[in-house]
Parts: sequence; structure tokens; C-alpha cells
Amino acid sequence: MRFIRILLLLLFAALLVPYVVTPFYRQGHPASTLMAWRWLRGAPVARQWVDLSEMSPSLPRSVIAAEDAHFCKHHGIDWGALREVIDDAQEEGAVSRGASTITQQLAKNLFLWQGRDPVRKMLEFPLALWIDLVLPKQRILEIYLNIAELGPGGQFGVEAGSAYAFGKPASHVSPREAALLTAILPNPVRRSARSPGPGVRRLAAIYVARAQAADLSRCWRENRVQ
Repeated sequence: MRFIRILLLLLFAALLVPYVVTPFYRQGHPASTLMAWRWLRGAPVARQWVDLSEMSPSLPRSVIAAEDAHFCKHHGIDWGALREVIDDAQEEGAVSRGASTITQQLAKNLFLWQGRDPVRKMLEFPLALWIDLVLPKQRILEIYLNIAELGPGGQFGVEAGSAYAFGKPASHVSPREAALLTAILPNPVRRSARSPGPGVRRLAAIYVARAQAADLSRCWRENRVQ
């Protein structure tokens, strides 16, 4: 019985850690759980941190337009998009699609594990709400763009991803190149921005159009990290 109590206390402490740590991520260069796992296995990890202000504006614009159009409006979870996904799932023959916000993806990348898992989703929701509460939008986007996996050989973040794909720093990425990096985000091992196939090129063209049409700059330019 004592062993079970100790086990439950350890589990509770582990669940509490992300909530304690997150406010400290207003500064510094956090790493993802996937990066940590690769380090533990001795696998290569390439990541050079770059501040949001030093990135090409095309990168955050493309990611928001493609991944989370309501990033500037919601508080960690896009409840409207989530309801649409639930409604679609109840319709026979509907195509499955995701509704994860950038903040939810950040929660997963920073503290949880990859893959589709109901338990992970249950942990991800309150974490996303907490992250949005304690971190400015600009900082959320900055961390996300510096820990997202963007290459097949352990390239993390837009600096390493753009260097691998285009041989240039993130500050010089064009709108099309930013869209190509965005298009490989779901699976950078099987998709390539360096040698994009027809599907990646088609998605990139869609994301370029979305980024040009959307008014996204105010959210991540005016929310300064303090």
C-alpha cells in the first residue's frame, strides 16, 4: 500500500513539472522531448536557436496560416475548429483532419510524446491552456519554430531546417521556401523541403496563398516578450 502511495505521488509530481517549468520558458532556449530522446540515444541533433525577430517574416506567417489560422484569437485551443472535427467524425465517410493549435503542438513537443494517443491528448489540453496563459503569443511561436522537427537527420528548428533544405539561414528564407518547410511539418522524415515531391509542392503553393491573404502580422509583432 505504501508503495502505491509513493508511486501515485511520483506520478503527480511528474504531471506537475510542466506547469512549474513553463513560466521559466519566457527566457532561454528550451528543447523538445524528441530532441532529448535523440540525445539519450546518441542520435544526431542539429539545432541553432534564432530569435523570432531575426527570422524571415515569411516563416511565422506561413506556419500560422497553415497550422493555426486563429492563433492570434484563441487561448491555446481552437474550440470552433475542434467542434468541426467532432462533427465531421460523426459523419459517415468524412475525411479525418486535425484541429491541434500551435500551442497544443508546443505542449506536445515540450513535455509529451509523439503519435496519436487519447491519454496524451487529455494531458495536452490543460497544458496548452496553461502555456497560453503564462507565455506571450510571440514567445509561444518563437519556441515552436525553434524546436519543430524540420529534417530527416535530426534537424530541429527553422535555422537548421532551412540550412539543410536550402543552404541558407532562416533570416533569408523566401515565402515559397517558408511554405515548403511548413508543408513537411507533419512528417519531416518522409517529406522533403530539399527535394519536394508533387504533394509537398502543392501544399506549399496553398500555404503561400493563405499567408498572402491573411492579416497575421499584428499578433506576433506586437506581443513583445518581457
